[in-house]
Amino acid sequence: MATIKVADFAYPRMEAPDLDAMEEFLTHFGLVRAERTPDALYMRGTDGHHHLHVTNKGGTRFTGFAYHVADEDDLRRAAKLPGASGIETMDEPGGGKRVRLVEPNGYQIEVVAGMKPVAPIKSERDFLNSGSEPRRRAGRLMRLTKSPTPIQRIGHGVLSTPRVKETVAWFREALGMIRSDDVYVGEKENIIGSFNRLDRGDDYVDHHVLFCVHNEKTGLNHVSYEAHDIDAIFQDHQYLKALGKYDHMWGIGRHLLGSQVYDYWSDPWGRVHERWADTDRLNATNGGNLVSAEEGFQSQWGERPPERFLGHASP
Repeated sequence: MATIKVADFAYPRMEAPDLDAMEEFLTHFGLVRAERTPDALYMRGTDGHHHLHVTNKGGTRFTGFAYHVADEDDLRRAAKLPGASGIETMDEPGGGKRVRLVEPNGYQIEVVAGMKPVAPIKSERDFLNSGSEPRRRAGRLMRLTKSPTPIQRIGHGVLSTPRVKETVAWFREALGMIRSDDVYVGEKENIIGSFNRLDRGDDYVDHHVLFCVHNEKTGLNHVSYEAHDIDAIFQDHQYLKALGKYDHMWGIGRHLLGSQVYDYWSDPWGRVHERWADTDRLNATNGGNLVSAEEGFQSQWGERPPERFLGHASP
């Protein structure tokens, strides 16, 4: 039985030697500066969370993930977990309190409560007409907003690890995540990938908030953000490509597991960031599945993932 059930993904925390270059990349990617200090950068989307991405000035290290919980009662429970810090007041923009944990690969996991909300940023796009709903945009002409289109919210993080089962068990037992799809090769016990979602009871959530995938190297495979719609994925792909500054890792395509239309780009130090639109949404009653890698690790359309993406791990 989980000690707590985290309510939402908060942010990844990483380091960069040049905060100007990091802010430039994330701005082109569709995030907006929330606040910046001499030694840290906080970027937000259009939703009401103060920030969705934290970069501390330093090396090129991936520090870990942070998750929101409902209140300080959850923090008190989290503080009783093995290796947990006490409850700390966060001396950072956005405020709040946190408990710091360490997951099996040594990365920091922050459990956060009470971060200051901000006013959402208004972001409107035209409806799409379709064969089944041909008049959603009746009487209006489609005119897309210009790139970079704003990121709406954070979606999920992906860890590469040689210890998939141990890592997944920790996130489920400590943070209350539940299985969406476990992926195996050969024997069904040989789990080489695991998609896990939040448990918010009857409320529908993204297909996954955490994916763990087998890799002999340990590190961040990617962190993922939701754009407004599929047009935003395509138009910003062209926008980022035309800049000629950033490494395109994979896309565009539509995943099978999770169903997102995806596009993956690297920041200046090789940390992969995904823009996506249109995911499956499930609740606790939907259960989970066991899927073979031959079936699960494919796209419904789009090119197969390149080996440099599959094997990617930013330590």
